[in-house]
Order: sequence, then structure tokens, then C-alpha cells
Amino acid sequence: MSKSQKKEQPVQPEAQAQTPVSEAAPAAETGEAAALQKALDEKNDQFLRLCAEYDNFRKRSQKEKQELYNAARADVIKELLPVLDNFDRAAGNRDASEEDYKKGVELIHTQLGEILKKIGVEPFGAAGEPFDPQIHNAVMTAEDENFGENEIADVFSKGYKLGDKVIREVVVKVANT
Repeated sequence: MSKSQKKEQPVQPEAQAQTPVSEAAPAAETGEAAALQKALDEKNDQFLRLCAEYDNFRKRSQKEKQELYNAARADVIKELLPVLDNFDRAAGNRDASEEDYKKGVELIHTQLGEILKKIGVEPFGAAGEPFDPQIHNAVMTAEDENFGENEIADVFSKGYKLGDKVIREVVVKVANT
């Protein structure tokens, strides 16, 4: 054997020794990739379930809100129906005297006021009070020595509050602006 043949022989065994090592590395990477893919799939599944759960919660909350709103409206209407019944009776009683008719309307007015008070609605605004543009709507002004400056002289429409919230402003005439 020549020297050149000896140099070539040792190269072949090294190539054979490296081949099993290079085949083992992709197998380890494949197992790690599979584990990572499985973890990603689990997190995606959790995310999708969470999104679906949130969507269900949102729909359920919206439905409950609508049901509560409808129940509140029904309660208010239920309170007002006796007033409507009394108006129907008054309108149907054509043989009543003017005095009886007037007394009936006053009773209905009182009944309606009590119902509003019961559900928390209170009237506000009266002649003699100081004018506040936040809760009063001035449609007229007048010079009147019986009233002070920026004082309500006349109320055309009462205002109503529900707690601290103004439902309707008072429509007024303001004196001495």
C-alpha cells in the first residue's frame, strides 16, 4: 500500500461514525417540536374556550339587562293602570254633575301624584324660588317688583326629578333679569 491509500482509509471510518450522530439530532428536535406544538394547541384551545365563554357572558348580561328594563317598565305601567281606569270611568260617566266630575279629576290627579312619589319621582320648581339655568327653562322674562332679581315669577310646567336626576326641567317665567 502506498501512502496515498493509507490516508484515504481513515477518512471512511470517521464519516460512518458521524452519520448516527446526525440522525439522532433531528429525532430530538422532532420530539421537542411535537411537544411545543402540543402546548400551543392546548393554549389555542384554552383561548378559544375563553373567547366563547366571554361571548356567552356578554350575551347573557345583555339579555338580563333587557329583561330588567322590561320588568321595570312593566312595574311602572302596572302602577299607572288604575289611573287610566279612573279616567275611563270619568269619561264614561256622562250623567255626573260638574262638581262630581271636578272632584273625580282631582282624585285622579292626587292618585297619579302618589304613584309618582311611590316610584321615586318628585315634582320641583315653584314661584319665588331662585332661577337656576341647570334645572329651569326660562321661556319668558318680566319686570315685577313683587319678586327679587332672577326669581321665578310663574311656573308653566312643573319639573320632575328621579333622585338627583332631572327628568324634565321646570318651564318658567323669570322676574327682573
